[in-house]
Amino acid sequence: MSIRRTPRGTTALDRLRERYTDVERVCSKCGYDDEEGEWSAKTTGSSVFYRHICPSCGNIETRTLSLK
Repeated sequence: MSIRRTPRGTTALDRLRERYTDVERVCSKCGYDDEEGEWSAKTTGSSVFYRHICPSCGNIETRTLSLK
């Protein structure tokens, strides 16, 4: 059994944002593949909101994670 170590300063929420940036790059509205774009994250304390704005059409993709 190996122990997976988390890079220092990186949280689970940071890793989820990075996953969105790496995997969910294609706009659901126009199909543009934003290879250079990133998702942003904002928290209210009880929820985390992830957002990406398509540079081609302006469509806003969102994901919400409830921290209950």
